[in-house]
Amino acid sequence: MPDRIEDSFKDLLASLQTLKFYGNEHPIFKKSVDKAYQSLQGALATREELVVGIVGEELALEKEILFDLSKSVRPTIMYLKDRGIEKIVFYRGVQKEELEKFITFLAMPKEEIKKEAQDYLSLMGIKNIAAGKLKIATAGAPSSPGSFVIPRQFLSNLKFLYEDSLNKVSDSLTGILNSQEVEAATLRFSMHNIMESLQTNYQEFLKLTTLKRYSLETYVHLLNVSILAMHFSSKIGFNKDDVLDIGIAALFHDTGKLYISRRVLGKKDRLTEEEFSQIKSHTVLGAEILLKYVESFGILPVVVSFEHHLKFDMTGYPKIPFLQKPHIASLIVSICDVYDALFQRRGYKLDYSPDMIYNVMIKEKGTTFEPLLLDKFFRLMGVWPVGSIVSLSNGSIAVVRDEHEDDIVSPKVEVIYPADRKEIIDLKERKDAIKIERFLNPWKEGKDFLHLI
Repeated sequence: MPDRIEDSFKDLLASLQTLKFYGNEHPIFKKSVDKAYQSLQGALATREELVVGIVGEELALEKEILFDLSKSVRPTIMYLKDRGIEKIVFYRGVQKEELEKFITFLAMPKEEIKKEAQDYLSLMGIKNIAAGKLKIATAGAPSSPGSFVIPRQFLSNLKFLYEDSLNKVSDSLTGILNSQEVEAATLRFSMHNIMESLQTNYQEFLKLTTLKRYSLETYVHLLNVSILAMHFSSKIGFNKDDVLDIGIAALFHDTGKLYISRRVLGKKDRLTEEEFSQIKSHTVLGAEILLKYVESFGILPVVVSFEHHLKFDMTGYPKIPFLQKPHIASLIVSICDVYDALFQRRGYKLDYSPDMIYNVMIKEKGTTFEPLLLDKFFRLMGVWPVGSIVSLSNGSIAVVRDEHEDDIVSPKVEVIYPADRKEIIDLKERKDAIKIERFLNPWKEGKDFLHLI
């Protein structure tokens, strides 16, 4: 990270402090604005936008988490968050008058702030500075008050965010498996972006998980489970901090399994008793490994790693000498883990269609899965998940676009083939005339229709 970018932010904060001491008419404040503006111009000399983000209590500039700077300006970080500011974007065309107005806005007493930060900036005529909550909009989409598009050099679209997070997961797990230090803040930053994006773009993310889960990569499964767990826990009322913690725990739930020989995990024949014992040991092994990273990720990943195969009725593994129901995070991750794993293309079983997966999991309600959670999960996900390619009874091919919580077998679909019959159909409203006949695996019979989605 170039020093001048970090210096630019320091100068901005210094000007804010000067305003608080001297007021906005004092020459010393005017001089501090001049310095902050010149510094900002230097930082923007080689870029169109400069992004400053706050994740938890850490400061991020562009793609880098600045731990040392975060420690030195921690009070200011909390000050900004308290005013609903988690991200600031400076555009190259910013004027000194805009910067001065922006600093003046930052100094407003909290009790006077009744609107979103971006609303105030718009009212003040500030066009080249954006501020607000940490949100993500698809590149090219129109911005709205309180949100803005992440710059291309940071996150260009949701697919890039998914794949960037996949790399972060891979790097973190590789580090853990090698007993190395991991960049916890970087991973949390990436997962925080996904969590925020799920609020407004959950359909696109669920479509990605539907298509990506057919990859054989282990890390794809872990990221999919994390995305599903965050979406699910958010929908049932968990706050943002808990949703993020559950998402991180889901990422690491199978850490122990990564230690198990791939020869065993990919074996097509029936496992020997010794091999099955090796696989079952992954819960305890994973918990032991993750205990070393409690300071980085908290205790929840340890708990979820240990408990995610216990089952709701405690008949799973590892066997424990006391009856204590699994943590709710473990119950959530267990549902998401099995759901995604059943979708995965594996060598030792045939492909499972979504309706078959639903029937398999419902049979385990009250035994493997907590009943209320399982019912709510399928009310949110539907039998046919968003992004599924399906064949309809009228002979057309469609992709699932949205679900109905009160009718989980009749989603909204978009006909993609044949071309002259393209339309949006709400199967709930037309269930007597049209229904889903079967699911088309996107890596097999559905492959020819992927380009139409």
